[in-house]
Amino acid sequence: MATWKTLLIQDGSSPLMEQLAFFHDHALLVLTIITILVGQLMISLFFNKYIHRYLLEGQLIEIIWTVLPAITLIFIALPSLRLIYILDETNNPLLTIKTIGHQWYWSYEYSDFKNIEFDSYMIPINELKSWNFRLLDVDNRITIPFKTQIRMLVTAADVIHSWTIPSLGVKIDATPGRLNQTNFMSNRTGLLYGQCSEICGANHSFMPIVIESISPEFFIKWINKIIQL
Repeated sequence: MATWKTLLIQDGSSPLMEQLAFFHDHALLVLTIITILVGQLMISLFFNKYIHRYLLEGQLIEIIWTVLPAITLIFIALPSLRLIYILDETNNPLLTIKTIGHQWYWSYEYSDFKNIEFDSYMIPINELKSWNFRLLDVDNRITIPFKTQIRMLVTAADVIHSWTIPSLGVKIDATPGRLNQTNFMSNRTGLLYGQCSEICGANHSFMPIVIESISPEFFIKWINKIIQL
């Protein structure tokens, strides 16, 4: 999860987020090179009393500074289009979870199993334990098996919310009367934190999301325990 020392994006906990991080670094490198080159050119023009007559007007230089940006955009656009298709593709999900946004908490339904429904509220500050994170921990976490394709169906009961887990690269709107779909796969065990990313009212800042990624064996035991309750 993000800490006060985090300068860039969070470490990826899914293959999709790892690809997004690679693209971020790729685009950042291209922008850095462009900024340095253009900055060096502007500084040399500002502090140089001599001006090259072909630099202000010339067919060749105009062709160069038109073609080079076009080539640069191609190097940015192709990986971006590839990522868009990868993010929208859903391949044979092994588990489907439905989440419903409310003012101001989340409800979850495990559609593949019978009678597994629960609400997830933020833990109040006066009930926090020493290992809990303020404004981030919830009373009922989502439990998923790691290295398993998960399909998430997202909707809302009142206003527009946004179900977001930064380390998974997932951000999808929860819209009343509409069922949106996304997919992800956690490639490691642990706790993954997120929050509602849509301004949905007075307590918008107090509806966090916590995913507990565990091994498939422990997930089956957890499912059996919930069903027996």
